[in-house]
Amino acid sequence: MRYRPLGRTGWKVSEISFGAWAIGGAWGSVDDAESRAALEKAIDCGVNFIDTADVYGMGRSERLIAQLKRDHKEEIVVATKAGRRLSPHTAEGYNEKNLTAFIEDSLRNLASDCLDLVQLHCPPTGVYYRPELFGFLDRLIEAGKIRYYGVSVERVEEALKAIEYPNVQSVQIIFNCFRQRPAALFFDQAAGKQVGILARVPLASGMLTGKLARDSIFAADDHRHFNRHGEAFDVGETFSGVDYETALEAVEDIRRLLPSGVSMAQFALRWILMFDAVTCAIPGGKRPSQVADNCAAADLPPLSEDAMRAIREIYDAKIRDGVHQRW
Repeated sequence: MRYRPLGRTGWKVSEISFGAWAIGGAWGSVDDAESRAALEKAIDCGVNFIDTADVYGMGRSERLIAQLKRDHKEEIVVATKAGRRLSPHTAEGYNEKNLTAFIEDSLRNLASDCLDLVQLHCPPTGVYYRPELFGFLDRLIEAGKIRYYGVSVERVEEALKAIEYPNVQSVQIIFNCFRQRPAALFFDQAAGKQVGILARVPLASGMLTGKLARDSIFAADDHRHFNRHGEAFDVGETFSGVDYETALEAVEDIRRLLPSGVSMAQFALRWILMFDAVTCAIPGGKRPSQVADNCAAADLPPLSEDAMRAIREIYDAKIRDGVHQRW
């Protein structure tokens, strides 16, 4: 495992880290013992950064991570998120009263006196135009409730607005072979301000593992089931906003580029790490075997120029028109 600086925090975090949405729920059945085993495997592989949220299983994911930290002496940096518990999810809901309550809940769930990194959880665009809210986050740092803060965003333009605030340390944004716009518009700006970039949905909701098919069936409580055809609110999230059939075709094109012995997931993650501005990718993992496969991507040699060019050509031919100007 290799490590990269996370913003201006002084932390160096694992290039392949751990996304803890799946161990909270919304990805089919979840077994806490297996989730703990997956977390343990991540630590064994050198992972020292875990991304979660209060809404992942309504605290379930955070509580599992608290157990992990209790059992390990080494430093494990935990990023959590706040805001998506709001109903309705409006810019007005991102206020001092609500965020204070969310952060207090996360402190309890994570059994901590101070949260390492708090990220606003894909708030409505209007939130980024409320400097008083970011001033409140500054006061939380002064009060010792949080060490640092960042944002998780839906759109590149939101990321660009967020980093105008001087204490934003990180931006979590969808970036993968199917969502390449951040590299063209955002990465240089973030690097210039020493803002960390967390590549979320790095495997396009499992599509870039190469294990999905036209007849794949998802459990009723799996978010991919109710958003398979883009009918739900998070159309830009699931499968990175790419039409399911189109994505399957593109995956087969990518599969032809795989070096011997390299899995689709490893290849897709290594592609992300080719961009120096990226701090880490945060793939999820419900089972130890998934985690081990993901982490092995960090040990792969750099992809060739021909492979990088081929991915760009696949994107331009099959993916770009459907997603590039949307997010």
